Amino acid sequence: MALKPFSKFLLAFYHLARRRLGNLLGQYHHLQSSSGISTYPKIIQTCLRVPQDDEHLRNKTLVLDVEGGLLRSTSTFPYFMLIAIEAGSFLRGFILLCLYPLLCCVTQEVKSKIMIMVCFVGLREEKVVRVARATLPKYFLEDLGREGLEVVSGVKRVAGVCRLIPRVMAEAFLKEYTEFEVVVGREVKMIRGRYVGFLRKESEGRLGQAKFDQNEMIGFGSSSSYFDYDHHQLFSRCKQVYLVTPEEKRKWSPLSRDQYPRPLIFHDGRLAFRPTPQATLAMFMWLPLALPLTVLRTIIFVKLPYSISVAIGSVIGVTTRVINSPVDTGKVGSEPHAQPSPQGHLYVCNHRTLLDPVYISAMLNKQVSTVTYSVSRVSELLSPIGTVRLTRNRDEDWRRMEQSLKQGDLVVCPEGTTCREPYLLRFSPLFVELVDEVYPVALVNWSSMFHGTSTGNFKYLDHFYYFMNPRPAYDVQFMDKMPTRMVIQGKRCESKEVANLVQGEIGRILGFRSTTLTRKDKYLRLAGNEGFADTKQ
Repeated sequence: MALKPFSKFLLAFYHLARRRLGNLLGQYHHLQSSSGISTYPKIIQTCLRVPQDDEHLRNKTLVLDVEGGLLRSTSTFPYFMLIAIEAGSFLRGFILLCLYPLLCCVTQEVKSKIMIMVCFVGLREEKVVRVARATLPKYFLEDLGREGLEVVSGVKRVAGVCRLIPRVMAEAFLKEYTEFEVVVGREVKMIRGRYVGFLRKESEGRLGQAKFDQNEMIGFGSSSSYFDYDHHQLFSRCKQVYLVTPEEKRKWSPLSRDQYPRPLIFHDGRLAFRPTPQATLAMFMWLPLALPLTVLRTIIFVKLPYSISVAIGSVIGVTTRVINSPVDTGKVGSEPHAQPSPQGHLYVCNHRTLLDPVYISAMLNKQVSTVTYSVSRVSELLSPIGTVRLTRNRDEDWRRMEQSLKQGDLVVCPEGTTCREPYLLRFSPLFVELVDEVYPVALVNWSSMFHGTSTGNFKYLDHFYYFMNPRPAYDVQFMDKMPTRMVIQGKRCESKEVANLVQGEIGRILGFRSTTLTRKDKYLRLAGNEGFADTKQ
């Protein structure tokens, strides 16, 4: 008799587990609808490949499970962590990390709801939209499976279904980079422009944005999400659904940069790594040491002479490598027969962080000046070298730069803003009109944990974030000087042509691609403004 209550408990637990986990033994059988007609007339447990000569499939409309049929990773935790930290704060990210052991013990549905609540509650819509547009695409591109992308490129129209992550997190990426016609997914409730962390039903209006012929609709997703598809508005309309098994999906290949459906030139955000649970835990363990370390590194570079600060910096983890140093080779200003110059040398470099001119000054082992544009007052006060603030007036900027050259060497970054990726933005030609020859410098840096650039608020913390990396590294390569007065095929080159030549030479040395994009393009893409910082910060 004593076993009877226990047997009832076991029976109730069995029914609960079966409802939660589904019928695992029968998950590959055809599901029957209430009318007795199979919801999935054809299910293939392999990666769907659409041959280029298969007109029947190429004219279909594909309903794609984004998490199951496009991304290689089965975990959505990194994307939620990016929202928590980049749109929220490190405290919010720490709370999400502390909940990770709990997330491992619940179903995928409950896990997703908990992460949405923690990451979204209290956030303004514009912050989340900005992170989704400026930060998440980089991580989505790195997670794309080549086989999944081939499926997308082999059909006429694509509708994306986000089962686990809210639509707002993926829509900008899917429409801009993979050209999805419509994206549906979980919607997070809002009150007065702020998310409350609860879910509401998918918007029927979004399904109406595109008119799909039910006879032309096929589905593609993961067999591990088999039962979810039968109840989804779009998948339930498909005549055929193709599934890829987890075993096959683990064999999917990542995309190389040149295989991206669209070049990734701009992206924003402080984190320089994919925030998996293990990597995020390492970051939070490093932070207590990183905060005093970045202050120490800043003081050393600001207060001590370069000959001392560079040596001490290498001891505390700041790696710097110089190639073709003018100090060692005697290229600049050290020739015994050199004539006194009425003005200083003009160094032209690509722009990676605000520390570019400082590193050039340190490698030259002498003081130089640099031009700034819309840089915070705090950054100017902490700068160990002189700064010349530019305006938007071309004549005034030319006068200020000329005056600075009369006083000594000057470093300019003609791109006008930083670029993290291996691309060069358009070079402003103003520097060409100042001197007869310029000294190009090619720069590249590495950050393993935090990016030292941002388009958002608190730009005055950029160099602090850079020095928070465990081992920040810079390569500084001095190139041969280039004349600015050139004649090609009997025709004198215009300043824009010379600027393009300098850009091309720096790009050739670094292996970067040159573009015609500008500072304005970057800020409009990432921040929705033209990039004017609050100079009072």
